Amino acid sequence: MRRTRTSIGLAAAASLALVLSACGDDDDSSSESSGPTGEIGSIDLAAAGCPETVVIQTDWNPEAEHGGVYQLLGDDVSIDSGAKSVRATLVDTAGDSTGVMVEVRAGGPAIGFQAVSAQMYTDDDITLGYVDTDEAIQLSASEATVGVLAQLEKSPQMIMWDPETYPDVDEIADLAATDATVRYFEGSAYMDYLVGAGILREDQLDGSYDGTPAAFVSSGGADAQQGYASAEPYIYENEVDAWGKPVEYQLVHDAGFEVYASSLSVRADQLEPLTGCLTELVPVMQQADVDYLADPSGANELIVELVEEYDTGWQYSEGVADYSAETMAELGISGNGANETHGDFDMERMQRLIEQTTPIFAEQGTPVAEGLTPEDVVTNEFIDPSIGADA
Repeated sequence: MRRTRTSIGLAAAASLALVLSACGDDDDSSSESSGPTGEIGSIDLAAAGCPETVVIQTDWNPEAEHGGVYQLLGDDVSIDSGAKSVRATLVDTAGDSTGVMVEVRAGGPAIGFQAVSAQMYTDDDITLGYVDTDEAIQLSASEATVGVLAQLEKSPQMIMWDPETYPDVDEIADLAATDATVRYFEGSAYMDYLVGAGILREDQLDGSYDGTPAAFVSSGGADAQQGYASAEPYIYENEVDAWGKPVEYQLVHDAGFEVYASSLSVRADQLEPLTGCLTELVPVMQQADVDYLADPSGANELIVELVEEYDTGWQYSEGVADYSAETMAELGISGNGANETHGDFDMERMQRLIEQTTPIFAEQGTPVAEGLTPEDVVTNEFIDPSIGADA
């Protein structure tokens, strides 16, 4: 399942339209670091069997949802604006070298909007990719991946509406009793779930959402729309001049479709070869997520800089980045789950997701692997249970 983000931003706020482009400057904005710098600290990822460069393929342009992986970058940052990637020495929480480099690649327009799972099977250099767990289920028979770290406990996917038009709507299910059209990206599995569960009516859906605010604004509040709780509420109130007021929303997660979004995953056939590396690397990444939540300022500054350097048409302000980090912490989008550990997967929750999505994907013509179990899609093998946001 391809993850498609909104394309609105400052330019879109002015014109109510934005065209995303994969084109960028072919010149590097800085020279590429040849190898890790600094003395290796207490964690030696090279000795653990990690590749010389740990390559992480994200699912969109740089944004706060990726803050944990940008937290891994040391001071020797090298930006390749043409390739839409950034690399540096991979550092631990103390800022010490781990003996390897890390390269973070942009997704979305940078890879032709291809699903990260497909990109991982096309490019053998990718070590880890951002894969939503419903995507992992959907592609389990053709491009199997295994999630090793749930960076986000909840998906930020939401449905939003105008509280002035619908003062009695408190959750997505309440929209079914209104005349609201609900605009979304066609083919989204969560919408099939919402309809199948009787939460929304099929006759009120409109799959023509294009990522811009134009239709929502022109409806004057009559329409509801998909979005991301970590971005749109701030953008629509503060950066879309034609709207300029609050929206209300509910997470799709809280309506019962509990995807782990942007889970750091490896190709299923690489899980065993990477075991030694992942044993040491995943706890470093857990801690980086926790460090980002505690102080996102440095990573957010880099994220905003990268968006400007990559110049894909995506707009992302410092205000959005700061709002996103704060909102993810407040709503539990990022952080610990039901226990005190950050980044682990709940296997009962994964089993429910498999049961919810298996008939949906069969109907869409992408049947899941026969006999699929949660352990085929995610693992807690490399998680350090002592690492948590409140620990």
